[in-house]
Amino acid sequence: MSSLENRISRLEGEVSKLSDRVGKLEERVGRLEEAVNALRERVARVEGIVEQMDKRLNHIETELRGLREEFVAFRKEVGERFESFRREVFGEISSLRREFNTRFYWLIGILMTMWITIILAILFKAH
Repeated sequence: MSSLENRISRLEGEVSKLSDRVGKLEERVGRLEEAVNALRERVARVEGIVEQMDKRLNHIETELRGLREEFVAFRKEVGERFESFRREVFGEISSLRREFNTRFYWLIGILMTMWITIILAILFKAH
């Protein structure tokens, strides 16, 4: 029976060692669970941040679309105003040319009349 007792004693020692190992494993599992829970919290926080960033990016994208539309409308309006201004300037230049031509013809007419008058006065005074 001594061999049976030895075997039982050895088995009890093995069970004790196994029990210690299971205890250590349970501790490690407990620490792993804590780490996993901490990671879950961090992942949840990161997911929340990503959701906020997604909302902000969507808002920015919407704002950019609006700005792009406003810019296209502004560009079109500026182009139309510039074209209108260009037509107005060319119209004014044409008007000034007509006015200068008219005044030039009047000036030539007056000068010719003066020269003719002077020449006639010289001719009639000489007689």
